[in-house]
Amino acid sequence: MMREALREASIAAGEGEIPIGAVVEWKGRIIGRGHNMTEQLHDTTAQAEMIAITAASHAMGGKYLTDCTLYVTVEPCPMCAGALAWSQISNIVYGAPDPRRGYSLFTPSLLHPRTNAKGGVLQEECSALMLEFFKSKR
Repeated sequence: MMREALREASIAAGEGEIPIGAVVEWKGRIIGRGHNMTEQLHDTTAQAEMIAITAASHAMGGKYLTDCTLYVTVEPCPMCAGALAWSQISNIVYGAPDPRRGYSLFTPSLLHPRTNAKGGVLQEECSALMLEFFKSKR
């Protein structure tokens, strides 16, 4: 599933967006996808996780994503962690940590108490995509 999130991140990069991608999985199926669209939509909330949460909520027919797992290429920011808490998502799996804006810098308790989080999945690939993107901008 993280490879699918990486595909979304690559789409974002191709659109000139910060290359972060996310998918929401339920019972082995992807029910939501997203990649950063903040530049395209002129909306700072149009981040990969937010778009994937919205798509998954529509697919589930409700606002709660219990029994779902979010796979995202970079550790969620506090805004996205808050949205994930409200969605009551069961699991979050991320690739690269975000040493500047990741939710864990502020407080891991931003997540719902029953949410399990795991980082470092395909970390090198996720980090490399971010490094390449920002290197090309300099």
